[in-house]
Amino acid sequence: MDKDTLRERVWDELEESGEARFPFPPHGRIPNFAGASEAAERLAATDEWAAATTVKANPDAPQLPVRRAALRAGKTLYVAVPRLRDEQCFRRIDPGVDDVDAATTVSGIDEYGVPVGPEEMAPIDLIVSGSVAVDEDGARVGKGEGYSDLEFAVLRGFDLVGDETTTATTVHEKQVVETPDSAAHDVPMDLVVTPSRTVRTEAGAKPSGIDWAGLGERTEEMPILERLRPDDADGT
Repeated sequence: MDKDTLRERVWDELEESGEARFPFPPHGRIPNFAGASEAAERLAATDEWAAATTVKANPDAPQLPVRRAALRAGKTLYVAVPRLRDEQCFRRIDPGVDDVDAATTVSGIDEYGVPVGPEEMAPIDLIVSGSVAVDEDGARVGKGEGYSDLEFAVLRGFDLVGDETTTATTVHEKQVVETPDSAAHDVPMDLVVTPSRTVRTEAGAKPSGIDWAGLGERTEEMPILERLRPDDADGT
């Protein structure tokens, strides 16, 4: 089964089973799911979470409880600007923010977050990604645009993440399925957390850099890439 077929199957199953949650439909996005808060609580009970002082999380609905938990636990939260379209392509939200609930919504991230570029960021201890599907070996399938993997590659280019950086995803049990083989630029998950269990994978090494050939003309839409692009990179 290819990735597109798998995505459609998972989206359909979440919707038809009644396990999908707002926003609807789940299709075409990182799907929200029943039990997202419970999965966040389970993640927050791990040693990896306890050891982290800086967390990067995606801005999607199912990881809203994760973002709130990070700030309430005194962790610094980073969220990428959609499609890395700004020069300062991340937002930093400090744990002392006045209104955690507002600051962690999609609109609140821009309102309360401080625009920062990678050179202004602290090294990341824990990355939490949204998924459409993931398997028990840590192979993740996103919604198909590749930005989560690209964000990791950008951060690695500035020495803010590495093989030792913990990667995690919170998902519904129906999203834990056999996935197609990963590509070299796909970031594997060290922790797969559902409302009912935590799976520690043996994901191994993480991507070492940016897949320039795979980006094509998208490089022009992301100013941060110009600071990392080698002279001989083939982006055509």
